[in-house]
Amino acid sequence: NVNLPTGSLSGKFKNFTVQTNGQLQDAAAYRKLIVAYKDGAPTYLEQLGRVIDSVENDRVASWYNDERAIILAIQRQPGTNTVQVVDTIKNLLPSLREQIPKSIKIDVLYDAAQSVRESVDDVRFTLVLTIGLVILVIFIFLRNVSATIIPSLALPVSLIGTFAVMQQLHFSLDNLSLMALTLSVGFVVDDAIVMLENIVRHLEMGESPLQAALNGSKEISFTILSMTLSLVAVFIPMLFMGGLLGRLFHEFAVTIAVAILVSGFVSLSLTPMLCSRFLRPIDHRQQSRLYQASEEIFDRVLDLYDWSLKLVMKYHRTTMIFSAVLFIATIGLFTLVPKGFIPSEDTSQIIGVTQAAPDASFAELSRHQQEVVRVIRQNSHIEAVNSTIGGSSGTIAASSSGKLFIRLKPRDKRSSGADEIIQDLRGQLAKISGIQVFLQNPPAIPVGAQQTTGLYQLALQSSDSLALQKYVPQLVDKLKNLTQIQDVNSDLQVTSQVKVEIDRDQASAYNITAQQVENTLRNAYSSYQVSTIYGASNQYQVILELMPQYQQNIEALLSLSVKSGNGPSIPLSAFAKLTPGIAPLMINHAGRSNAATISFNLAPGESLGTANELIDKLVQASIPNNITTNLQGASEVFQSSLPSLGLLLVIAILVIYLILGILYEDFLHPITILSGLPSAGFGALLTLLYFNVELNVYSFIGIILLVGIVKKNGIMMVDFAIAAQQQSNIQPAAAIYQACLVRFRPIMMTTMAALVGTLPIALGFGAGSESRRPLGIAVVGGLVFSQILTLYLTPVFYVYMESWRNRSKLQASRSQGMSIK
Repeated sequence: NVNLPTGSLSGKFKNFTVQTNGQLQDAAAYRKLIVAYKDGAPTYLEQLGRVIDSVENDRVASWYNDERAIILAIQRQPGTNTVQVVDTIKNLLPSLREQIPKSIKIDVLYDAAQSVRESVDDVRFTLVLTIGLVILVIFIFLRNVSATIIPSLALPVSLIGTFAVMQQLHFSLDNLSLMALTLSVGFVVDDAIVMLENIVRHLEMGESPLQAALNGSKEISFTILSMTLSLVAVFIPMLFMGGLLGRLFHEFAVTIAVAILVSGFVSLSLTPMLCSRFLRPIDHRQQSRLYQASEEIFDRVLDLYDWSLKLVMKYHRTTMIFSAVLFIATIGLFTLVPKGFIPSEDTSQIIGVTQAAPDASFAELSRHQQEVVRVIRQNSHIEAVNSTIGGSSGTIAASSSGKLFIRLKPRDKRSSGADEIIQDLRGQLAKISGIQVFLQNPPAIPVGAQQTTGLYQLALQSSDSLALQKYVPQLVDKLKNLTQIQDVNSDLQVTSQVKVEIDRDQASAYNITAQQVENTLRNAYSSYQVSTIYGASNQYQVILELMPQYQQNIEALLSLSVKSGNGPSIPLSAFAKLTPGIAPLMINHAGRSNAATISFNLAPGESLGTANELIDKLVQASIPNNITTNLQGASEVFQSSLPSLGLLLVIAILVIYLILGILYEDFLHPITILSGLPSAGFGALLTLLYFNVELNVYSFIGIILLVGIVKKNGIMMVDFAIAAQQQSNIQPAAAIYQACLVRFRPIMMTTMAALVGTLPIALGFGAGSESRRPLGIAVVGGLVFSQILTLYLTPVFYVYMESWRNRSKLQASRSQGMSIK
């Protein structure tokens, strides 16, 4: 098969290119090739074996359910829209079906846009529901349509402004940005509520709507500015986070920060203007019985708070001791609550890896693989299964393993989640002998480039390969005894090997060299490419190998003949012997060191933090010092993310403290404002522990959000108390007491708005709710607990801080007087 440039002829009048028929185009052309002459008669290639058109690698097979199939995977370009790409592909399918033979059927194995659509639709519904609940809360407290409409207008205006900024920053509407918008619904209305409530209070004092709007907005503007800037400050550290978490939450932080800034501007401008035009004094005597009843309930709640506040301020030392105990309990809860990384989501798909014995043949793996598929398809929740064995490289390692892709029925048509289905299938598939099946619910955010049989990996490295071969299997056996993990497996596997030991003296007697032996073995068994056919648009390998019946056992290897230099062919058994043994299935390296990877999955209900701690103890007790170990993939990112998230929380608190210190020109009362944070953290952690929800990335972000929400209550009370002291020259205790009663209604309204705004996320329904639910639970639990305690802790802290300030001033004046004297 020759394909060489053959030149051209250049005559006096014409030019001719020279073309030969040395290029063979298909197997039929090879059949008539003469390879030798015997007794003057030609021997054709087709007389020595089969010459066929086939595939480059016949040790690869794929099935869609029970039919042979080829899988075409389409990956979108970075920055493009998944839904748009999928819609474009689906529009091309009809024309593609017309171009291919009718015997070929095209089916969609997996549509990534489907889960995106479902998740976005559910978040959109949650957003609309949240808006409705927040408006309902405002109406319940104000019981006036016009008064309810005014702060409610801050919602669409803030969202529209946020969308405009998102478009300029080229953000997309994904799960995180939509979750940010949903959360912001409970926040953006806070400023408008505080502004409205203060204007209504001035209106009830007898002022005209215009005067009430001017006086009320002037009185409360600094408070709203402090609330807005300090809440935005929570998200500033997120913008500077690096690594995976930084990329993950960058758009989330920017989106929610922009929404809060826009809402602050709306509350300081649009809300007072609307109040001056449409707000009218309410005659309580002419209201309905429902209004009178609700007003009486609110007055009784306020009276109860008044009585309990006096009691708490009377026993202020007990309150401070309780606050200290609460802080210590929060630290204790942090150590008790289970910790995880990113929660799994049900995207109606399961992926799996199958492993037969390392020395299993392709035919043996094929039989076992199809048996696995039959068991899986018996599950009523399964819609389709794609099964693949072998690999494109045709290596021995690929011939002993396979892959599974399982598409589940839509969520509304099955009663079990993906994780539950995996556990059901694990028990059934374990009964199939000769093959292991490792199933995974693919993570929402893939971490790590290495593909293993488990979601989490432990890497071991050493310059001594024998040490790895000795200790890795021992560690795998010990890890299998841990009930917190399952599907423990290692890529350090061995397979059967046949070693051909050449008697060089005997081979030399036959005039055979070692190179001739290895060339013969290569031609016979390695699917060796001997030539290339160049087609019009593709090129095809010409592969040489022995007939299948001569590749099945060791006896066939012994009958192989090697052509000697003298002419005759000598059987391999005449100058070589075969020694069965074992060899590594694959030789892995990390850097320049020998490496092995142990993979595992978490058992149902277990946390990654607990599993990592147990694995670390086993490693320290079982692995010598000449082997280094480190977590990889999601486990590695989890280990590094916990300290960074804790640092992020500390930095967020410090940033808020600095901003509040600048705004108030004081270093004491920012501490007063932040005094409710331990109660919020305690409530969030206690709620997570009660509902057996991990403290993962999302719930930690929820706790950071609580820092911004809870301090709003403190700002409203402290700001009023400072103004009361400056204007009326009253004692700190009287000032903060008055502030608590006056600000009780806006505090309850803003907290309830944030609570109902987060409640749909905490309830967790719809696609992708598994990720959003921990965040919602943390925020709801923290709000409920901190709402009760902050109303009592903050005034006590205020009195103590003012007392400390007065003592410091007195000591400073005494010191100054003594120095003058």
